[in-house]
Amino acid sequence: MVSVLLIGMGKFGRTLGEKLLEFGNEVMIVDKNEDLINSLAPKYTNALIANCMSMDNLAAMDIPSFDACVVAIGEDFQASLEITSNLKDCGAKRVVSRATTEIQRKFLMRVGADEVIYPDADIAEKLAVRLNADNVINYIELDAEYSIFEVAVPKKWIRRTLVDINPRKKLGMNILTVKNGGTVINSLDGDYVFQEGDQLLVFGNAEQVLAYMNKQK
Repeated sequence: MVSVLLIGMGKFGRTLGEKLLEFGNEVMIVDKNEDLINSLAPKYTNALIANCMSMDNLAAMDIPSFDACVVAIGEDFQASLEITSNLKDCGAKRVVSRATTEIQRKFLMRVGADEVIYPDADIAEKLAVRLNADNVINYIELDAEYSIFEVAVPKKWIRRTLVDINPRKKLGMNILTVKNGGTVINSLDGDYVFQEGDQLLVFGNAEQVLAYMNKQK
């Protein structure tokens, strides 16, 4: 579980917020639109009507207490730019900002964004997954239950063999392949020893895989 400050509750913000709630996260939402916040507030941990371009307003939100701050504003790039910069000045641990063009992405990175994403529902869902597990690099949703994940090898697996870990039996996870640098191991045997820097392609129940990866933080 992570705590997320979500600023801007347009279509993208609502999609991301709903997915974060599905994962059981603590989410505080902020928007200038009073009617919008009032309608969404009952779903969330906390909700605030505020202009986040104000440093005083941000300072009152205890920004360093959040695991991640997401600037989901799309229609006002100047506001997105200023809020991103102000969040970093307020001590934000991680700022993820929304952009609609490549030039916007470059400016947002320059003012301190840790990551910049583009606004569509698919990316919103993938961001929700990655915010929940730092070692999840990417994923492909196969259906409502099963997905394929690209993950960093859990630290407790390093220098242990595949047969010792036995992820299929013990964790319900199938390791499809392992990549380390430019080397891809297409056929794994039980004697394979996991190494620092390994990236695993894992198939399994999405809820179970994420629950396990969250424990590895």
